[in-house]
Amino acid sequence: MITRTRPLFKVFVLAGFVTCVLLLYTYTTAPSSADFFSSRKRAPCPPEAYADGQWVYDSMASNNSVQNRDDVIPMAGFAGCASSREYYWHMAADNDKQWDRFPRVTNWQWQPSSECSVREFSREALVRDLVEKGGWLILGDSISEGHFFSLSCTLYPHVVATPDYVKNPYFDRAWPQNLYLNPKSPLVKTLHFPRGFNISGTPLVTFRRVDLMLEQSALTELHRKAYNDPEDFQLFSEEAAWSLNFDYYMDLFTAPLPEANYGTLVASTGGHWTTTLFSGYRDESKPSEGYGIAGVIEFFEIAMTKWATDVQRRLFAQDGYILPNGRHGQRQVVVRAYLPGHEDCHDHKVPWTEIQPMRWFWYNWGNIWQFNEVFQRVVSSVQYPNIHYLAIDRPARLRPDAHVSSDCLHIMTGAGVLEGWTHYIWHFVTQEVYSRIR
Repeated sequence: MITRTRPLFKVFVLAGFVTCVLLLYTYTTAPSSADFFSSRKRAPCPPEAYADGQWVYDSMASNNSVQNRDDVIPMAGFAGCASSREYYWHMAADNDKQWDRFPRVTNWQWQPSSECSVREFSREALVRDLVEKGGWLILGDSISEGHFFSLSCTLYPHVVATPDYVKNPYFDRAWPQNLYLNPKSPLVKTLHFPRGFNISGTPLVTFRRVDLMLEQSALTELHRKAYNDPEDFQLFSEEAAWSLNFDYYMDLFTAPLPEANYGTLVASTGGHWTTTLFSGYRDESKPSEGYGIAGVIEFFEIAMTKWATDVQRRLFAQDGYILPNGRHGQRQVVVRAYLPGHEDCHDHKVPWTEIQPMRWFWYNWGNIWQFNEVFQRVVSSVQYPNIHYLAIDRPARLRPDAHVSSDCLHIMTGAGVLEGWTHYIWHFVTQEVYSRIR
């Protein structure tokens, strides 16, 4: 257990220089002055208003029962899925003892609050925007991987996925997963491609496994500087976690065509910030206090402040992604609120109307709201004009019925939760961003 000392870490501040750079950056890389000023009106659907809604059952949807696992694909409204990684597990169709939840589980639709005017969803319009307004780089753990899989279904058949896990099932979870424009899609002839775009080589969406947002070695060094750790202090246990070097994935995010043309980075973290991984904080004498989780949360704020500062500095230093007209668009980062799981999830068959309290507080689930609160507070600073926090976790928290068959953390594809993330993130980066520039 770590002995607490007064932190030596000082929050990184971009000072007055940021204001000057921000003004220049905003007015030189926004799509156009007319578009910018016209969108400064009240945002049509801020994240909090989107999340303040309810699940509504679609009585006109299918009432057919599942006879084989492929039946769940059309029930979820898909023509198929491009990704082949753990296909039926993601669809929650791998356990026939749970088929009785279909089709009900796929027949719910999220209805945002009356304050929201969300862009009507169209997979074709989303594909067009991923080509013409920049692709998405998704960073996170296995929850974010589930989001990637859902996207591969939502955008099918207009996209193809790599790698092929049927031909080679031995790719590990750290391997990059990509969605590319399907050259056979009828949309190809209607799209306006940025100069240098390569249909088979420029990804529309990429997922990379990054559990903590920073490498363990970088976190260890950051912790040492912040707390003046004794020489024998060990921050991490041997518990498995996956990550990438920060500069590596930021180089990927800002890579030029034809390698990439990402416009949006979607980040989420929290689930692996536990006292079993961060074992230096583990205190067996404090079970009622999360075994020392408060110290992990405190360090989380230090780490995410550094992360956000370094991300924004990288964005200030580059020109942006390429639009079809040759101009540059501002790259944006959205931080999606992390999710706790649901205890006894498979005992629930319908959504909740209100979030229910936990009883057993497995893992760090009872503290996820604190990690989310910290991350939101950090990136809400004026220092980070291109980083936006999306508090859109409530729809998922009301869906104990929407988990995969094997556990109560991962969300199944097709229940509307992951698909709702796609819909709102697309809406946000195409409709909301410029009304929120600070």
